[in-house]
Amino acid sequence: MLNITQRLSHFHGIADDSVTLDFDTRQKARIKITTDKGNPAGIFVERGKPLVVGECLQSDCGQVIEIKGALEAVTTASTADWHTFAKVCYHLGNRHPRLQVGERWLRFKPAHVLAELVTMYQLTTDHTPAVFEPENGAYQHGGHGHHHD
Repeated sequence: MLNITQRLSHFHGIADDSVTLDFDTRQKARIKITTDKGNPAGIFVERGKPLVVGECLQSDCGQVIEIKGALEAVTTASTADWHTFAKVCYHLGNRHPRLQVGERWLRFKPAHVLAELVTMYQLTTDHTPAVFEPENGAYQHGGHGHHHD
């Protein structure tokens, strides 16, 4: 079993293997997984610093493992109107959900209350599975990668 314990902050090569994880799993510091090449592994990193899509880790034996984002159930809501987009962001922000924000689009895990709100403001919704990379929040630092559609 690979014992993955080190984050590589400046790796620019080709990883030996990868692991594809959903958002909730990327939040954990201790994870028993199977790599994308089928190797059993354990990830043991510091708590409080989620894994980021595109980040590379290193195992005790020197293998480099890239973190990939799994497609998961999400709602992506969009509008062409910046004013409407700003209003929706304001109202969603008051509810404190995890949100991934792009240019006039936002993404959240399926929740009927949030879906009703974006529909009320006439945003177009799409339920195609996607990688979910929400914002960290105003008082958290670092560790956020951006995945653009």
